[in-house]
Order: sequence, then structure tokens, then C-alpha cells
Amino acid sequence: MLRVGLTGGIGAGKSEVARLLVERGAVLIDSDRIAREVVEPGTPGLAAVVDAFGAEVLAEGGGLDRPKLGSLVFADADKLATLNSIVHPLVRARSQELEGAAAEDAVVVHDVPLLAENGLAPLYDLVLVVDVAPDTQLDRLVRLRGTTEDDARARMAAQATREQRLEIADIVIDNDVPLADLELRVRDVWAELERRAGRSEE
Repeated sequence: MLRVGLTGGIGAGKSEVARLLVERGAVLIDSDRIAREVVEPGTPGLAAVVDAFGAEVLAEGGGLDRPKLGSLVFADADKLATLNSIVHPLVRARSQELEGAAAEDAVVVHDVPLLAENGLAPLYDLVLVVDVAPDTQLDRLVRLRGTTEDDARARMAAQATREQRLEIADIVIDNDVPLADLELRVRDVWAELERRAGRSEE
């Protein structure tokens, strides 16, 4: 099994690269999706969040009011640390469970947005970084996601720098290119991942 950490700044196109890798046969473990699953209604994760932050973080239907929780934790480093101490172990445990269910010769891609920020590179056999220029990130966030420029810049500033991500990269995928070129690059990267997983003879 080859364990790959996939990361990239907001707006870099990491999700598109993940989709292309899955098309080629990768097993995808999406940390963001798991982080939502572990605090769904009825889960121990949600109960722990309510214990820590109070019932006001619940929406009317009993689920987590993410904007409300976000406004509480992102303005307070201690509260953010508390939330992370609840959610991160649950995400890790579920990720390990999913990885354990994969085939022995699988290429398992862990989609981890904050891989660089949280110093997680050593957990993986190699790290794939989807890279674009900051101007491209800004343009995509404003033009494609409808984010205001100020909000986009703030989100980018809250993440690791481009240099910090590139420093931990074993393989860089340049996504300042048309989709057809990205697909070719991912095809080449996939061949390398298969080789490293010991599947090149197939």
C-alpha cells in the first residue's frame, strides 16, 4: 500500500486532482468529508462539541450550526484548539479504518487541506502538492466561488504559504494550466504512484 498525502492551498484545484486520481484507481480518503461525518446528529463527536461549546452551536434541526461554531472558534485560538482536540482524533480514527479496508497494493490518497499547517507530512509515504500562483487562487475564489476579495485574501493568509507547501512536496502538480494539461500531468503522476506501490508490473 502506498499512502499519499494530497494538499494544496484554497482554490488550487486539489479536489479536481483528487477526482482525476480516483478515476485512475486511487482510494480517496477525504478529511473534510470525514470531519463533517464525525459530528453528524447522534454521533459522540457532536455530543462532545455541544459539551464544550453549549447547545447554541446547534441548528434548529439538531445538526451543527457550522457558521455559528466557526464564528466562535476562528476568533479564539483556545476554542479552536478545543474543537480540534475533539474532531482530529475522530477523523484520524475513521481515516485509519477506511485505509485498513483498502487492498494491499492500493494507492491510498488522503486529501488533507491543512497537511502543511499541522505538520502531517511524516505520516505519508509521499506528499503531493497541487500548486498555483497566489493570483490564480485569488481569481478562482472571487470569480468561481463568489468570495469577496478581502475574504479570499484572509482565507489564503490563514493557510500555509506557497513556499511552506512546496517545501514538504515530494511531487508537485502545477495547476496553472488548462484542464487537458492537468489531466496529462495527473496521468504521469499516477504512473509514478503505481510504480512506487509496486504495481508497475501489472
